[in-house]
Parts: sequence; C-alpha cells; structure tokens
Amino acid sequence: MLKGKTSLITGASRGIGKGIAEVFAKNGSNIAFTFASSVEKAKAFEEELSAKYGVKVKGYQSDASDYNAAMALADQVVADFGSIDVLINNAGITRDTLLMRMSEEQWDEVINTNLKSTFNLTKACLKTFLKNRAGSIINMSSIVGLTGNAGQSNYAASKAGMIGFTKSMAKELGSRNVRCNAIAPGFIETEMTASLDADVKKQWIDTIPLKRGGSTDDVANACLFLASDMSTYITGQTLNVCGGMVI
Repeated sequence: MLKGKTSLITGASRGIGKGIAEVFAKNGSNIAFTFASSVEKAKAFEEELSAKYGVKVKGYQSDASDYNAAMALADQVVADFGSIDVLINNAGITRDTLLMRMSEEQWDEVINTNLKSTFNLTKACLKTFLKNRAGSIINMSSIVGLTGNAGQSNYAASKAGMIGFTKSMAKELGSRNVRCNAIAPGFIETEMTASLDADVKKQWIDTIPLKRGGSTDDVANACLFLASDMSTYITGQTLNVCGGMVI
C-alpha cells in the first residue's frame, strides 16, 4: 500500500512508533525514524526492518521539540531518501500529576515534546509536500485530548492542541493536495502499560466496550490507511482507535 513512498516517523524506537514503522515497512515504505538516546537499539532496528522487508531504513538521533533540529532533520531525510511522502508526528511523553503539584518544567516539557514538535516537523516538511503537491501528515493525539483526564492536564492540553492543529492544517494545505489527519488511541498495550498494576489495568479494560486493550498494530493499521491512497478524500479528521471507549 505504500510501495515507493518514504515515511518520516518521530519517536519510533519503541511502542506505537515502532509498531507503525514495522507495518509501514511491511507495506513497502522506506522508513526514516527519530529516536532520543539509544543508538545501538536504533541501529539494530534499522538492520532488522531493512533485512526483513527490503526497504531503506535510517534512524536519526534528533529532538523533535527543537525547532532548528527539526528543520535540519527534514533536510537530511530529503537528502538521504530523495523525498518525504508521509509524516507521522508520534513523539510524546507524559509527566502526570495534579495541577496543584505540577511544576512549570513538567508543563513545558510535555507541551514542547508533544505539541511544539508537531509544529516543528510539520513546518519542516512543508517545503517538500508543497513542492510535490502531495503528502499525508498524521498526528498522534489521544482520547485524553478529547475527554481530559485528572492528573494529565499538560498531556490532555498537548493532545487537544494537536487536534486543533490538524484541523487548521487540513484547511491550509488541502488546495495543494496535502492531507492532515489525527489518530486518537485509547488504551494500547505497550512496554509502558505492561508495567501497570493488574488491578489498574483491569479497571481500564472494564470501561472498554471491546473488553481488551488495543495493540500497536491496531494503531499502525489506522495510520496505514490514512497514509495510503485509500484515503485520498479524507483530511482534517480524528480517528479514535480506542475499542469504543469514546463514542
């Protein structure tokens, strides 16, 4: 579904981002991905995807929340791959605590990593998208951006901001055939959720109509649809991948 395309995925060394990279490579996309710290782990992932699916894969150690680093990254990816066809703004963190205990640093860190990075990378890739008169931008939001959540005001604000940004980009870029959509995952089984207490996990799952957590493939397959030519008349939308948690 993505043969011959190049996808840039931020924060793809683990969790949902890694799952997206695997599904996209399986579907023929060349993969450029960013990672924060583990060079050896990123190199191993490069080699694994390339050997398994026969596509070009390269990892870049880059801070998506740094404007200048984002600009340099996009230029380097175009130099290495020739173009960028799909951008997935996936990099994200949490710093959960009640607002009365939240420090300014905890607020700024989450907003910068989750929301500012989306601005940075989207702006950095625009030159290529507009030149090609084609492109698909997918912003990884969260159902928390739709519902809010106690103890996550910073995270909820960043994810709600991504949805507003998505709608605005769809209106700005649609006339140039550049699409922008958001994915709002619910409870997804990753390394992060694996460490949760069993009772806490059960409480989450009990609220989900499908009575299970989602997999990274569930999110990746939604991204695959939005990145592919199967969704060429879809832009400005938020697709909830949450097992019916939010209806």
